[in-house]
Amino acid sequence: MRKPSIRRRTGAALAAVTCLALAATACGGTTKEDVKNEGGSAAGAGTADPGAALKKGLTVGFLPKQVNNPYFTVADKGGEKALKELGSHYKETGPSSATDTSGQVSYVNTLTQQQVDAMAVSAQDPGALCTALKQAMRNGIEVVTYDSDTRPECRNAFVSQASAEDLGRTQVQLLAEQIGHKGEIAILSAAQTATNQNTWIGYMKDELKKPAYREMRLVEIAYGNDDAQQSFQQTQGLLQEHPGLKGIISPTTVGIKAAAQYLSGSRYKGKVKLTGLGTPNDLRTYVKNGTVEAFELWDPAKLGELAARTAVALASGQITGKEGETFDAGAMGEYTLGENGVIDLGKPTVFDAGNIDRFHF
Repeated sequence: MRKPSIRRRTGAALAAVTCLALAATACGGTTKEDVKNEGGSAAGAGTADPGAALKKGLTVGFLPKQVNNPYFTVADKGGEKALKELGSHYKETGPSSATDTSGQVSYVNTLTQQQVDAMAVSAQDPGALCTALKQAMRNGIEVVTYDSDTRPECRNAFVSQASAEDLGRTQVQLLAEQIGHKGEIAILSAAQTATNQNTWIGYMKDELKKPAYREMRLVEIAYGNDDAQQSFQQTQGLLQEHPGLKGIISPTTVGIKAAAQYLSGSRYKGKVKLTGLGTPNDLRTYVKNGTVEAFELWDPAKLGELAARTAVALASGQITGKEGETFDAGAMGEYTLGENGVIDLGKPTVFDAGNIDRFHF
C-alpha cells in the first residue's frame, strides 16, 4: 500500500487544529438549554405537539459541505422549493472547499449571528462544528444535519440519505456482482474525516467479512477530498500501484465521476469495474459508453426537501428530536425519528443502462 500523500495527512492535522481553536468561537446568548434526550440527540426543551400548526415566515439557512458542488446544488434546491411551499424563507451559505472545516465553523457562527430560525448543515467533520452548533441551539436555533452528520448531541435531528448500513453493504454487493465475487478492490473516498463516508466504509468492511466475499480483498482506501482533480489522480495512482485491481467503489459523487472520467479514457475501461454513489446526469455518458455498469444513489432533491421540512417541524414544535416522534412531511408522507434523532429518507435506487434515462438530476 502506498504511503499517504502530504495532502492526505494535512486533512487530519487541520481538523485537530480546528478542534483546539473552537473554544474561542462561541457567541453570546443562552435562550435555550441543551437538553440531551435518551436517544442521544440534543432535543429541544418541552414536549412535541404533532398537531401544532406549521409556522410561516421562518428563515432556514442551508450550509452544505461545499457550495457549487452539483450534488449539493440539487439537494439545496429541493430544500428551497419545500420552504417556498411552506411559506418560509431559504438562504444558502458555505465554503467552496469540501475540506475547509474551520470555514464551515465560521459559517455556522454567521447564521447564528443572523438569528435564523433553523439551519440544515452537512458536516465536514463529526466533532469540529459541535461548539458552534451547540451555541446556535442555545440561541434558540433548531439544527438539522443532512447528508453528513455531527455527533448526536450537536444537533436536533439528522436526515440520513438511507440506512447507513444499507448504503455501505449494497455498494459492496453491486461491485461483487460485477467482478464475479473475485479479485482486489479499492475504495476512493472523499475526506478522511467525512462522517458519512467513514460510516459507509465501516459497513463495507464488515460486509466483506462474509463468506461470499472470501475471494475479494480490499487493498487500499484512497482519499480525493471531493476534489475532481485529486480524485482523478488518486484513481490513476490506484491502478498504477495495484495492477491486478478488479474494481473500485467510490461513495462520493465527485469521486465516482472523476474515476469514470479517468477509466473512460484509459486501457482499463470495461476491465476495472466502478460503482458507488453518483448522479444520473454525471454518469449517464459513462453508463452508455460501458465504463460504468451500475451505481446507486438517493434523490438528493428529496433529501434537501426532507431536511427543510424537518427544520420547519422542529421550529413549529411538532417534534423536538426525540426517538419515536412523528411528523407529516407533506407529499413525502409521514416520518418517524429513530435512535439518536435519525430520519431515514428511504432505500437507495440502482441506476443502469435500463433505467438511467428516466432520471434527471
